[in-house]
Amino acid sequence: MNYKFFYFTLIKWVFLAIFLLSFIGIGFFFFLVEYPWADFSGLWEPQKGSITLVFDDQGSELFRFERDRRDPIFYEKLPRHVIAAFVATEDHDFFQHSGFSLRGMIRSSLINLWRGRVVQGASTITQQVVRLLFLTSERTFLRKVHEIFLALQLERQWTKEQIFELYVNNIYFGWGIYGVEAACRRFWNKSVLEVTHDEAAILAAIAKSARFYSPLNAPLEALKRRNVVLVCMKNLGYLSVDECKCAQARPLVLYEDKESRAIRPYLKEWIRVWLEKKWGREAPYKLGLTIKLTINKKMQQEAERIFRTRVEILRSSMGPEINGGLLSIESVTGQIKAAVGGFDFKESEYNRCFQARRQMGSSFKPLLYALGVCQGIGLDTIFVDEPLEFIFPNGKVWRPKNWDNKFHGSMTLQEALTYSNNIVSIKLLQRIGIQNAIDLAKQCGITHALKPYLPLALGTAEVTMEENVAAFNIFANHGEYRKPYLIDRIYNAQGRKIWTAEKVKKPVFESWIVSEMVQALSQRMQAFKEQMEKRGWLDCESIGKTGSTNAAASVWFLGSTPSLTTAIYLGRDDNKPLGAEVFASKMVFPLWFDFNKAVGSTKKTF
Repeated sequence: MNYKFFYFTLIKWVFLAIFLLSFIGIGFFFFLVEYPWADFSGLWEPQKGSITLVFDDQGSELFRFERDRRDPIFYEKLPRHVIAAFVATEDHDFFQHSGFSLRGMIRSSLINLWRGRVVQGASTITQQVVRLLFLTSERTFLRKVHEIFLALQLERQWTKEQIFELYVNNIYFGWGIYGVEAACRRFWNKSVLEVTHDEAAILAAIAKSARFYSPLNAPLEALKRRNVVLVCMKNLGYLSVDECKCAQARPLVLYEDKESRAIRPYLKEWIRVWLEKKWGREAPYKLGLTIKLTINKKMQQEAERIFRTRVEILRSSMGPEINGGLLSIESVTGQIKAAVGGFDFKESEYNRCFQARRQMGSSFKPLLYALGVCQGIGLDTIFVDEPLEFIFPNGKVWRPKNWDNKFHGSMTLQEALTYSNNIVSIKLLQRIGIQNAIDLAKQCGITHALKPYLPLALGTAEVTMEENVAAFNIFANHGEYRKPYLIDRIYNAQGRKIWTAEKVKKPVFESWIVSEMVQALSQRMQAFKEQMEKRGWLDCESIGKTGSTNAAASVWFLGSTPSLTTAIYLGRDDNKPLGAEVFASKMVFPLWFDFNKAVGSTKKTF
């Protein structure tokens, strides 16, 4: 057998096969690229949307979701520095590449490998247009391939100028704002034709992320990003050194309107996020929903006004970091009637009603005392307030103290609860059993994992405002737990009900236990009644409990009238202490009182 001839023939056929496969592959690639798979001719037609209306519990409109769009701006009319800002920031080679940048993809891949995480994308402006109008923002390999393929198709059918027009007229700038013209009207109350260099840089800055760089909610980050954009423009020759310095020196000045100063955006943003999670990103603007909330417009307005006024006073003396939230529910149903997520949405989008977890402090104690009553430990039982010392397994020594750093000797549980005594609460927890207390907390809707140790008596459990207000509301609602809810029902564009809130309720305490606890929790309100004597007391019964954590990192007041249970906390978002001389009775209670005085109570007794 002639092996030499055999190997030569084999190699010849292998090379021929490779050549044929390569030829077919290249031909197939060009076929894919050249064939008009996607028709982009209808892209200039305005995207149709439907208004989503949101109503309060009485049928009054609270707000609506609708796209803030203006007539499209054509490329020829766009100021050169606006074009330059976007090109310098988002796609240096936009006018040279054919839809995607291989060099940019290699560069970003190397940077991401070097950093060990995704820190830089490689999408061209054309790819971003495709993603905005056809795809999702998920980061997967297949989605990226689809994006590149459609970008190549778009470049074949449209000019660069037309693609850029699509881009700037469809960018999302946050707050329901789409396109540069709508953004300029909202930010500066003028057309994009009139913007300055620094304002053009702001627009390009937001293109990276409306959430992190919108001047409406993140002015400092927007300013930093603007200056980065201006440097990019200078480095690429779009601005001179002097023009760049002059633009960087300009302050961020925005047009103010009533909506931007309201606290209600916290509520609106929470509903928007909820809708997007349930039905997709376009749900608030395309489905034409009618949403009925449990919020009462009058109560919400009073809550916003009173909260802002009170916190402004506190900030003037305690610093601008003071923040917090207010959540008021209808005792019998658990419906949320007022929700204030923070002092200023522009300052911080963080919703303290639904996102923040804070230690309960002494607001946890009513649950302990109610459990004690369940076990036959009457509120007239005498405990001794005295120094205690505990040695933990890790060798640390714990010597708990009272808020006034004093020990008061013998006292009843009633007195200990009224004056929020720590030592007696720890002794009570030892007696009723830590695990029993943890089990009760779960029954009362507290979802955070509680550690089985004695400091639990002092309220180390971390809760949301929803959880805390629901737990305290059990005493106002005859021993029954009601899970708070904000959205009552939703109708589609045809008027058909498509979603209804689940009403969660369950019995926790028997009525006789609740009666004793209502009596006990009303004692502290008598002292507050004397404190507010000049202003006139509420025209109904009330119960309440203060709560403070170590060095007042969080200060709470939980209180109920026969109609409403309201939770309020104040503190710093970084959880730093407010100080040793800060007390919930002076800092938070007046806010609770003002709110309940303003809204009143339809019922007078429990």
